[in-house]
Amino acid sequence: MTDLPSWDSLARMDDDALPLLGTALLIARDEYPGLSPEPYDAIVGGYVDALRGEVKAQDSAPARMAVINRYLFDEVGFGGNNESYSDPRNSYLNDVFDRKLGIPISLALVQMEIARRLDVPLDGISFPGHFLVRLPVDDGILVMDPYNKGRSLSADELRDRVSVHCGGQTPDDSELLHILAPATHRAILLRMLRNLKALYADRDDWERVARSSDRLLKIAPGLSEEVRDRGLAYLKLGHVAGARDDLTRYLHAQPDAQDEEAIRSLLIEATGNARRLN
Repeated sequence: MTDLPSWDSLARMDDDALPLLGTALLIARDEYPGLSPEPYDAIVGGYVDALRGEVKAQDSAPARMAVINRYLFDEVGFGGNNESYSDPRNSYLNDVFDRKLGIPISLALVQMEIARRLDVPLDGISFPGHFLVRLPVDDGILVMDPYNKGRSLSADELRDRVSVHCGGQTPDDSELLHILAPATHRAILLRMLRNLKALYADRDDWERVARSSDRLLKIAPGLSEEVRDRGLAYLKLGHVAGARDDLTRYLHAQPDAQDEEAIRSLLIEATGNARRLN
């Protein structure tokens, strides 16, 4: 990997043509402007070289995955950051490689990148609350938790986890399979950015909230709620012209939105304030 993709190229790419590692590092470059991708590509390559012989010697996909998990989580020492789960560094992939700490989605991305380079077809699952990974096996799929050293999860445990986020409702088999569908690269990257956006909103860091919404729109330009949220962040920052443009664009795209009245009131107030200042 000699360079990262450009932000302006991402919207035109098919969902799974988006490079996961490259785009995740591109997200990190916003926070670390001097970030170079080569050292991290080399780290992944080193892990793959160290694993290749033992992985090839296994006769099943679960056995190959067990070798990868043991190496990543036990030997190299990747793990979940239980002490500082809300630290934004857990979502910046350079920090995840450097510190060996992450959250489920960033650890999953490391796991997936290495597994795929070893021809182990590991996919992500945009599971409610906690990102997971899945591996096809002869009789179905093996679902694993990257935040807990790749531990496999039973169907009953998965149902219990879903029910916590669905008002106590337990999914039937077809609903559970739908939830366990592979996440596209675009969906994974959007979730990473939304995690960062939520962390920064909790800290009232409106500049980074606006940046996160802007980057979400670079990957998926049709997300009108991100136009709204960028506009609201601009208002917090006092960028009235940018806020007015975004909030007007949001109302045109979503004329029947539930928050239409509230957004329109904010627009009127912002416009009035700008006129008084002028």
